[in-house]
This record gives sequence, structure tokens and C-alpha cells, in this order.
Amino acid sequence: MTRTVLESKTKTVVIGFDDPFCVIGERINPTGRKKLAAELEMDDFSTVERDAVEQVACGAMVLDVNSGAVFTNKMADDPRYADNNFVEPMLMPELVRRVQALVDVPLCIDSSVPGALENGLEAAEGRPLLNSVTGEEERLELVLPLVKKYNVPVVAISNDDTGISEDPDVRFAVAKKIVERAADFGIPAHDIVVDPLVMPIGAMATAGQQVFTLVRRLRDELGVNTTCGASNVSFGLPNRHGVNAAFLPMAIGAGMTSAIMNPLRPQEMEAINAANLLMNHDANGGNWIGFTRVLDAIKEGATFAEAATAAKASGARSGGRRGGRRRV
Repeated sequence: MTRTVLESKTKTVVIGFDDPFCVIGERINPTGRKKLAAELEMDDFSTVERDAVEQVACGAMVLDVNSGAVFTNKMADDPRYADNNFVEPMLMPELVRRVQALVDVPLCIDSSVPGALENGLEAAEGRPLLNSVTGEEERLELVLPLVKKYNVPVVAISNDDTGISEDPDVRFAVAKKIVERAADFGIPAHDIVVDPLVMPIGAMATAGQQVFTLVRRLRDELGVNTTCGASNVSFGLPNRHGVNAAFLPMAIGAGMTSAIMNPLRPQEMEAINAANLLMNHDANGGNWIGFTRVLDAIKEGATFAEAATAAKASGARSGGRRGGRRRV
């Protein structure tokens, strides 16, 4: 079965059909977080460091590191700070180094700027996931050589030069195109993690059905692992966490193997742990039993991060498999 192998300095995480669902923590991302962007402009990495530690404590197996920031206060002295192509290549390696100094999990290097992607790959230990490539011709020619050069897996997003199609057959065709183009570079299908693009259910009533069908096709016809921005499905709705918590096990049942999401939400993490148990991806129910202890501590007044940290310290929960094979 398809196995996408990610590594940190000493740990290995596998995204695969027969492995536990891979939670990729999304919070290290200044896009849409004005406070975080302002902190980074002042060389303040305290929120980044806290988010890194808390996400891993709460169950993130991989951390997405996104450098999408512009530094508006510095623009007066140097207008280049208004340009992501200037800011992100400088910011990304510092984010990577800060995170790696505190937690030992694989990273997902996330940027729309090729220079930031390469600088992040240079700074990353082990074998990170690269986020991302699309079906756009220019993007394919810029990103796939980096994937090959650094021997890393890549997230393939199912849009191309025509934009994001509402037709799931078109999105499947884009994913197939990316897999085929990657093969031309010598990149195997098991190193392609396809994001079929989850649409908001509030805007498209069939969005859930579409993605479940797409995930099954991607698994059965292309043999690739899948991911998504899990919260997209609930955008604009009330009680978003309830929708997300229902969506994730259904996606897992359809064959989705990872998601970029907020692991600090116990409702969603409870749903994922339960799905792993029901999919027989939790040997003897050990992780589920450990997670129930976390939920018990939350009921007694602890925060999710506090409860999860205490449970991990007591050995109630375990992390990813140990490893050490570095990229070549």
C-alpha cells in the first residue's frame, strides 16, 4: 500500500492507507493572523514557539510552517517589505529553526514563493513535506525540480491555470496531470499527497459528497495519499467545530489519510482518535484510552494543551515511530 514517509531529526511519520490519520498542525501561519504577523515583524517568535509546543502536545504529528507575511511597518523604510517574494525567503528558515529547536516532528514547508520553499528545505532536518505544487504550468516547472533535488514528498493541489473547478472530475484530472508530470521528473506517486480541494458546504451543498468521491478515486485509481484544509468545509457556518468533527471521520472512511487542521480543538481530535480506532489503526485501542484520560482532565478544568502534556508525560499517549533515515 502507498506510504509517504516524512522525517524529522529522529522521528518518522508515515502517511498511508493502513496507518493512523496524520494530523498536520496548521497554526504556524501569519496569513490572516494580524497579531502573529506583527510579532514576526518585531522578531518576536513567542507565539510561534508556543503554537509549536501546544500543537504537538495535542496530537499534531507534523507541523505546517507557513511564511506568508508582509511587514507593513517596515515598508516606509524599504518598500520591498510589502512583497512576499522578499519577506518569505528570509522568514521561512528562521521559522523552521525556531520550531525544530523546540519539537521533534517532521515539518511541512508551506509557501507560494519558490525561494522560501528552497530556503525552508535547506533549514529543515530530515525529510519534510513540501506544500505545495498545483497544476499550473509555471508552478510545475518551479516546484517539481525542488521536490526531486531534495527528495521530499509534495502536496499537490487540484487547481490549474483555469482556476478551481467546481466539477470534481476536472479536479481529479488536474491531480492525475500532476502525478504524471511528477513521474517525468522521477518523482514516485507515493511522494505525491493530493489535496482535492474541499469546498465550503455552506456555499455548495454537495461539497462533502464531492470530496468523499474524489478521495476514493484518488486512492483507487491513482494510488496516492490525500490531505485537505479540513476547516474549509465549515467556512461561514455556525458551530464550525461540530461540522468539522463530523466531516473528518467521514473523510477518513472514504480514504483520506491526512489533514492540515487545528489540533488544539478537542472535538475534532476526539473524532479523529475515534476514527482511528474504528478503522483498526489504533492497536488494542491504546491511543483511544489515553485520549479519554485527556478528556477527563479537561472536564476537571485543565486546558486541552495542559491535559495532553500531562498525559504524554505520564506515558498515556505515544508519538510517531522512531526513525532516523535522512534524505539523500
